[in-house]
Amino acid sequence: MRSHVAGIPGKLLGAWILFAVFLHLYWAGTGYPEPLALAAMHLALFVPPVFLLFPANERSPKTKPSLFDYLLAIAALVPNVYIYWNQAELYERTMFIDPVSPLQLALGTAMTVTVVEATRRSISVTLAGLVVVVIAYMLVGHLLPGAWNYRQLSFAHVTEITYLSIGSGLYGPLTVMSATIVAVFLIFGSLMQGSGMSRLFGNFGAITGGRFTGGPAKVAVISSGLFGMMSGSSVANVVVTGSITIPMMKRLGFRPVFAAGLEAAASVGGPLVPPVMGAAAFIMSEMIAVPYSEIIKAAALGAVLYYVNLLAVVHFEAKKLGIGAIPKAHLPSLRDIGRDLHLLIPLATLVTLMMLRFSPYLAAYWATITTVVIAALRQHTRMGLFRVLQHLRDGGYLIAMIVVAVTSAGIITAALSSTGVLLAFTGMIKSLGGQSLLLLSILIASTCLIIGVGIPTTPAYIITAAIGAPIVAELGVPLLAAHLFIFYFAVLADASPPVAPVADAAATIAGAPAVTTGFYACRFALGGFVGGLAYVFEPGLILRGSWLDILATLTALGCGLVLIAAGLAGYAWARLSILSRLALVSAGCVCCLAYQWPVIERAALGLLAIAILILLGRLMEARGLTTPLRPAEPVVLEGERP
Repeated sequence: MRSHVAGIPGKLLGAWILFAVFLHLYWAGTGYPEPLALAAMHLALFVPPVFLLFPANERSPKTKPSLFDYLLAIAALVPNVYIYWNQAELYERTMFIDPVSPLQLALGTAMTVTVVEATRRSISVTLAGLVVVVIAYMLVGHLLPGAWNYRQLSFAHVTEITYLSIGSGLYGPLTVMSATIVAVFLIFGSLMQGSGMSRLFGNFGAITGGRFTGGPAKVAVISSGLFGMMSGSSVANVVVTGSITIPMMKRLGFRPVFAAGLEAAASVGGPLVPPVMGAAAFIMSEMIAVPYSEIIKAAALGAVLYYVNLLAVVHFEAKKLGIGAIPKAHLPSLRDIGRDLHLLIPLATLVTLMMLRFSPYLAAYWATITTVVIAALRQHTRMGLFRVLQHLRDGGYLIAMIVVAVTSAGIITAALSSTGVLLAFTGMIKSLGGQSLLLLSILIASTCLIIGVGIPTTPAYIITAAIGAPIVAELGVPLLAAHLFIFYFAVLADASPPVAPVADAAATIAGAPAVTTGFYACRFALGGFVGGLAYVFEPGLILRGSWLDILATLTALGCGLVLIAAGLAGYAWARLSILSRLALVSAGCVCCLAYQWPVIERAALGLLAIAILILLGRLMEARGLTTPLRPAEPVVLEGERP
């Protein structure tokens, strides 16, 4: 991405993005136009800037777009203007019956090509390639054998599916979701970051995690999770927090690959944390017609378990290395927290309005207004007009990237559903998994991780949900739980090798091997894999059932993850033998994965095992057989002390 577009083009680009952001904010507060017009305007405003922000290749000018970039921007603008001005005609036409005019054919081709190129530049070559593959399949599917064979589609029919279709393709519900819920939440997140919320999160992480064993690494886990909740980008989370926490962990004695893997796992978990989750969570709300407030509640326990696992990993590794807590003198004071506590009001406003069943975009609109007003109450958080516009512009840049990813996913899902490939994939998974819910879940999770190789979370979730969610729902799994299961694996694919952009970014900062870092991140993100799978089997995880069942579910999974973390670390009260490690991992797997056992029995087993660990640790400590802990260095996150 060009960090700066020089001269008048840069000023015009900034003005264009700001106009788009303010228009979407206006719509969020007053009401949106009808879906086709909204989708067309959304793409017209946010796709063309991608060509000015992202160079075509490494040899392209770094501070000014080329003539070719401007031509592509125009080519991405004109087809959307046509759709906007010809809505009535498009609503009246009949798919595959009314002819496609030469102009529509040319505009549809131009729009599809520019979306593919914008995806290649701003998201990934893999996702762009997948769009090309599904379009090619529509053209040559009649030549393929067996289940892959489909009736012959002309180029005009393909253009109808991608460009002229009402309710799918480029202007389908995914694009409408991006224009409504996703856009306004990204704007809200950008302003929250600008107000100093990251400083509050950093101080909170230091106070809550820094006082314990391995304090600095626990600060990194807590801060990364909170920051990732509002950043909207796991890679951005790694770059912002990891540039400080990874070198700090290395200085304390953590191996580079451990520090990078931990930061990657902590950062990738940000979108799992309510109330502001990733863009895919907003899309989930619309796809299954469940209020976003319900998704927040259903996702809460899973997020807790994910970070309990990460904190347990840090705890046992720090004990093994003898890294203690941050000295109290170096911890932030409650006064430091109090100075920024007013910044929680916008977040509370958002949650309250959604719990009162306000639409998510209207709740985010008022939370955005509240952010600017509340931040202005104190001098050190006050944002002047220039800073507000700057953060709104940055939010607009992020929206442009999300729009391209979501639009590409719209083309893919339209192609898969129109050609019947979606049903073919579903049939293959059903035939392999039979009626085994566990086997079907593993196959769907594997599919999601494979699709997520090089593809962002949102399109990976959309594609896999279209294939897999109905399968597990047919076997009695609540639809919300089925989608959360897929959402978890789509999120975690960002940190899973061989192509793991979050792990790659962390490895670059740490100077560690990228692939090895990816495997470490997978190991540390075990809580996400276990939690994601548990959504299929544990109704208590989405707060269904009695309070005893819910508490037992949380206890069984939490204890199991702690036991597995101790076994994999090879340290609890002292260095563990192979047999001890196997016993801990086995006990943890029983607590987490032995779904045929009642959850209350698994919770009791977990509590008993944890009690034994604590008692043995106290006994060894009394005899002086544990590794002595040394005080850790203080952590100073960027902007922590205003």
